[in-house]
Amino acid sequence: MAIEIERKFRVIGEAWRGQAHHRLRIAQAYLNDSEALASGREQCSVRIRITGESANINIKSREAGARRQEFEYPIPLADAESLMRLACEGRIEKVRHLVQLGGHLWEIDEFAGDNAGLVVAEIELQHEGEPFDRPDWLGAEVTDCLRFYNMALAARPFHHWTAEEKSC
Repeated sequence: MAIEIERKFRVIGEAWRGQAHHRLRIAQAYLNDSEALASGREQCSVRIRITGESANINIKSREAGARRQEFEYPIPLADAESLMRLACEGRIEKVRHLVQLGGHLWEIDEFAGDNAGLVVAEIELQHEGEPFDRPDWLGAEVTDCLRFYNMALAARPFHHWTAEEKSC
């Protein structure tokens, strides 16, 4: 069984941009909806992701928090494009900036479209208590805040959030 341990944070300021060494354009969509997942009728999210000329199908267990089961497999780009057309309403468009810092790789997602204005940093860890350097541009941790999950952003984009929700 594949386990992902990932923590998620808001990003503040622009200082991270000078540290980014690579960027990727990403489009993704979900084959199931967030309401079914939130209600417990479904136990996992099923995502299609296209990054440049490559594509993956990804399945993640529905637990909130840093530790979840994750399965990811490459699929042909043409299949991914067809599956994207079958996906639930809502798409995620983002540019992922990669920052290497203190032995860890930070993935900083700068969202576009209806999620423009949202910037989130993720770090994958070997275990939940693993220490890591906290850069100055790291804001509030949102690992346990479901509205920051990509599936939730596809269903209810950042553009529709209240000022209070955006301030988290």
